[in-house]
Amino acid sequence: MSTLDDKHKIAVGDHLSFRIVEDQVDPRETFDIKPPLLVADSGDIEVPYIGRFPAVGKTCKHLSAEIKSALEETYYYQATVLISLEMVAKSGGRVYLVGQLRTTGAVEIPGDEVFTVSKAILRSGGFTDYADLRHVKLYRKSESTGSEVYIVNVNDVLEKGKTEADLKLEPGDLIFVPCRLISF
Repeated sequence: MSTLDDKHKIAVGDHLSFRIVEDQVDPRETFDIKPPLLVADSGDIEVPYIGRFPAVGKTCKHLSAEIKSALEETYYYQATVLISLEMVAKSGGRVYLVGQLRTTGAVEIPGDEVFTVSKAILRSGGFTDYADLRHVKLYRKSESTGSEVYIVNVNDVLEKGKTEADLKLEPGDLIFVPCRLISF
C-alpha cells in the first residue's frame, strides 16, 4: 500500500480499480459490481462489503487506508486494499446557472482546466441585456455553515482583467445573475 498514489485528489467521474489482495475471488463479481469503480456525482464509490463510501478529495493511498480500516472492523482480520486511478474524469462535475443569462441550466466543469464564474457564464452564452454584471451571486454548499454566498463583479473581471476576483467553481455551485434595478 505504500506505493499507492498520494498526489492526485479523486474527483467526480474518476474511474478507480479496486482489489483486496486476500480475496480468492474478486468481490465485485460476488456483489455484481462492474469494474472499474466510478466516483458518483455524490462523491461516493460503491465498495464491496461496505456499500457507499466517500471518495472525493482523497488520494488513492488515503482512500485505501480508510477502506482497509472499515473492512477490518467487520469482515477481515487483515485486509490489503489496493486502489488506483484507472481514468481521470473528463468532467469535474456540474455547476448551475440561473437568472439573466442567454442560456440557463447545468454546465459541465472541464476536468483539465480551472473553471471560474466568468468562464461558466461565457460558456452558457453570456448575459442578457438586463443583467447586473456587478452583483453576480455564487451560492456554495458548506458543511459547517450550510450555504455560503459570494458576490462577484464579473464586469471588472471581463472589462478590467481583475482575474483575482473571478472565483474558481466547485461541483454543485449555483450562479445567479440578477436583473439591473434600472434598465436602459
